[in-house]
Amino acid sequence: MSQTAIPEFFVYGEPARALDVGFLHVETVQARASVHRGRVLAHKHPQMAQITFWTSGSGVYRIEDKTWSFSAPTVSFIPSGVVHGFDIEQGTDAIVVSIADAALAAIAEHSALPLDQPVFVTGRGEVALWERHGNMIKMIQAEYAEAQAGMEKILPALVAVALSGIARLDAQSHAVTVPATVALGGRLRRLIDRHFRDDWPVERYVEELGTTRHLLDKAAHQVLGSGVRQAIGERRLVEAKRLLLFTIRTVEDIAYETGFNDPAYFSRFFRQAVGMAPAMWRRERLGRASSEWRIASSE
Repeated sequence: MSQTAIPEFFVYGEPARALDVGFLHVETVQARASVHRGRVLAHKHPQMAQITFWTSGSGVYRIEDKTWSFSAPTVSFIPSGVVHGFDIEQGTDAIVVSIADAALAAIAEHSALPLDQPVFVTGRGEVALWERHGNMIKMIQAEYAEAQAGMEKILPALVAVALSGIARLDAQSHAVTVPATVALGGRLRRLIDRHFRDDWPVERYVEELGTTRHLLDKAAHQVLGSGVRQAIGERRLVEAKRLLLFTIRTVEDIAYETGFNDPAYFSRFFRQAVGMAPAMWRRERLGRASSEWRIASSE
């Protein structure tokens, strides 16, 4: 598939948008049947990966320039920026788990599956492995639907297990070669995840990846949605938000943890990006989460 003029979506049919820290979404393919009517055209998701586990039926799946016929059970993992689509027969359904790249970065260290390349696995194989994997995906679906207290801690762990389950099924996986620019963008994302705290100049990323500034910037815009320097800043911001939300560490400590030598500069950086100081953002978000939980509990 050509990368030229490929539409970008949040979830299929909805315009791409900024994703909140820790974003994770679960729904079925049939939940959007009125939008796709059995044919999901070639598209990609910026800054969001997807696991799709087909629970029934059959169809044709496309990733970049590869096409396969499939029947349930089948599972795929599609990193952000990778073009994909499918046609399905009547009665076919799947559970789709969408995970923001920002959340995936924290999950990656607990996953046995490399997260920079698409994977497509179909066929019966070892029945016990497929049953175990299907049960894990359904557990993710149930945990998401029930939205009980602690969900934000439980779901990433379950997703890591599900991704590792895909790795165990890879004896029947189909290799997918992505365009060079997309592959470079994926390598850049992994390198930023490892070194965003180290205050590397862009030239260091260019050198480590054995490319040119022009090619790296092109890959960053295509896969990460911004230039290299901005992508590094956004990764720092994501980590800062995660620490503000899920820990009780001080703002000063979080500044040093995310690679800022000056807490005052970190606060200015955060305010410019978010519109409020880190401490105020933490109070506002935690207050909103508490309110949303009280409302959900009373329903």
